[in-house]
Amino acid sequence: MTMASLQPFYNWSQSLSEEDHTHPVLFIGHGSPMNGIEDNEFSRTWTKFGKEIPKPKAVLVISAHWLTNGTHITAMPNPKTIHDFGGFPQALFDVQYPAPGNPELAEATSKLITSTNVGLDHDWGLDHGTWTVVRHMYPNADIPVLQLSIDYSKPPQYHYELAKQLKSLRKKGVLIIGSGNMVHNLRMVAWEKLQEPEYGFDWALEMNSVFKEKIGNNDFNALINYEKLNAAAKLAVPTPDHYYPLLYAMALQDSKDDASFFNDKAVGGSLTMTSVQWGKYK
Repeated sequence: MTMASLQPFYNWSQSLSEEDHTHPVLFIGHGSPMNGIEDNEFSRTWTKFGKEIPKPKAVLVISAHWLTNGTHITAMPNPKTIHDFGGFPQALFDVQYPAPGNPELAEATSKLITSTNVGLDHDWGLDHGTWTVVRHMYPNADIPVLQLSIDYSKPPQYHYELAKQLKSLRKKGVLIIGSGNMVHNLRMVAWEKLQEPEYGFDWALEMNSVFKEKIGNNDFNALINYEKLNAAAKLAVPTPDHYYPLLYAMALQDSKDDASFFNDKAVGGSLTMTSVQWGKYK
């Protein structure tokens, strides 16, 4: 990497305090868009995190809802709030989350990734995989929020290796969040059970436990090759869009980071909200 390519990162780094802290990494099961406006156990936990983690300089989210050809990062100064869903109450569509972007950080981040060219995007914004969570953590919308897209043409190993290149951001004031769901099969949701607490099909609970065990044991290879775990994996992850953000977050942990779980609940039979924190602010 040339000095010229490092210049944006250097410029951005100079805006930070001299102390070099390491932020934790989060994988958050975001679930229904309604969690963005509801006061429930999931959103209250997100609010709690926002209060407990020292305020970051920026938030970078890898959301299950921005799937692209190639890799892109939002680089506009004022990302729009995207309402990428249908059939929900008007109150959800009325939400605006006017967090700023950070074009300089976007360019700096793109330069950190050397395995592929990263496009600077000025069209996307913040989709519901991002704003429904982050607005509970930082309701004042006073922290820059960026999104990194998922190249949906690439296999799991590719995403894991790409994410490793972002590790230095943890020490530069950036909170990185993977936003998806470990178990996510919308076609099999038991809609009549959505209001029943902690309702999960046997296969969903089984896979949720397997994923947690592999995460706790740092068995990255098994998680990358999740399709080979067992037959239930194909039900839990029929498509990898909501699973890939877990690989991004997992790849960013340090060797001394322990994994802790929160919002560890099943919803509607075929979804789990299980979320992971790697590391503490130190």
